[in-house]
Amino acid sequence: MDRIIGRKQERGELLELYNSDRAEFVAVYGRRRVGKTFLVDETLGNRITFRHAGLSPIDENGKQNLMKDQLKHFYHSLLSQGMKKSHQPTSWLEAFYMLEMHLQNIDNGSRQVVFIDELPWMDTPRSKFITALEGFWNGWACHRHNLMLVVCGSANSWMLDNLVNNHGGLYGRVTYEIRLMPFTLKECEAFFQSRSIRMSRYDIVQSYMMLGGIPFYLNYFKKGLSLAQNIDRLFFAPNAKLRDEYDRLFASVFSNPDEMKRIVVCLSTRHAGYTRQEILKKAKIDDSGSATKMLKALEASNFILKYQPFGKGKREECYKLTDSFCLFFLRWVEGHNSMNSDFWMLNQASPSVSSWRGIAFEEVSLSHIQQIKAALGISGVSSEQSAWVVKGDDEKEGAQIDLLISRKDNVVNMCEMKFYGEEFTVTKAYERKLAHRQILISEMVSRRTVIHPVLITTYGLTYNEYSGAFAQTLTIDDLFA
Repeated sequence: MDRIIGRKQERGELLELYNSDRAEFVAVYGRRRVGKTFLVDETLGNRITFRHAGLSPIDENGKQNLMKDQLKHFYHSLLSQGMKKSHQPTSWLEAFYMLEMHLQNIDNGSRQVVFIDELPWMDTPRSKFITALEGFWNGWACHRHNLMLVVCGSANSWMLDNLVNNHGGLYGRVTYEIRLMPFTLKECEAFFQSRSIRMSRYDIVQSYMMLGGIPFYLNYFKKGLSLAQNIDRLFFAPNAKLRDEYDRLFASVFSNPDEMKRIVVCLSTRHAGYTRQEILKKAKIDDSGSATKMLKALEASNFILKYQPFGKGKREECYKLTDSFCLFFLRWVEGHNSMNSDFWMLNQASPSVSSWRGIAFEEVSLSHIQQIKAALGISGVSSEQSAWVVKGDDEKEGAQIDLLISRKDNVVNMCEMKFYGEEFTVTKAYERKLAHRQILISEMVSRRTVIHPVLITTYGLTYNEYSGAFAQTLTIDDLFA
């Protein structure tokens, strides 16, 4: 039985690169725990000639793993995979030269795959690792038509800055890049089915609100347990599996995890996010080049999203926290040290959890934009999506819409997301609110543009005298397309 769920495109790309007749330098990156290593292992498996994984920058005792530790570990990988005993290298230039000699000695003309995992961890301060990698590729590897170098990393900003967008000796040297994204809802469903875990689509959507389609987290689910029981096991029970994951996540990806977490905590306090200046003020971070780098790094690692609010200029760009795991952890786990081990089971029907689900469902929907466009029949129509907020005052009522799809065919889809345990019912008051929002949007677009209100909800819309307020209704089944 195939052990990997989804990833059909990525697996096809790796195999095509494996079968090419030239040297390949492949960079695979994506959020930590998203399944990069598993993808390479399952696709290339016994085709891998040499493999190595960098040491975590921080060991279990909180000490840094320095260049000497990384080099020793690399040497041991060479020995364990057939290199004759020599001496431990004292620099990365020497270490890569040893790898060159080893590969030459075992070269029989067939494809040689070198897989280096957690590459950013190996680039310790003052190690000149990038210089050595550049020398290895430019001076030797790129001339070996049977060589395929595959490198992985969870520090997306490092992978992008040092490899994909490198302006030095590695400029243009990466022959292919694969950015691995979290599972879609459909892939989550296939994952649970492959492990005989029975779960309704209603509960799969809720699991996505908490874990964001990260395969490593889903792998902890136990069959025979309800969603609430599984969530208690992962977050609230003694020795909960994911209780320390939030801190590990940032420590393993960023060299300045505390500052990064301050930005994330700041963004977790407002669903629509903040401007750059608002973030710096609230997180107490100096306005400098390093602040820009931190925001870019969080954005590259898929923790936050930068967007331009509907009708606003570039100066009013906002950043919002989009990582479902972080949003859930900061809302319900962080700072709550005395919770019951069955907290979620006891509180799943509470008003506060129900209110949170409504907001979290919006994020689930926003991560499935392509499925929404397909269900609306506009996949082939050029369009842009954004959020929209109008602050109210004493004279006018405010409004907020989390998804506006502005189309080139002179239509704006105004999407409302509602997570309900049954069909959603439009009341007279809600119809008035929708009408008010349409008037505000119509004032910002050309007279040629038509506003189409769209409802995205769990089980559809109850037919009544006000249900015609929506031009189209999508259900969670559409998100599973």
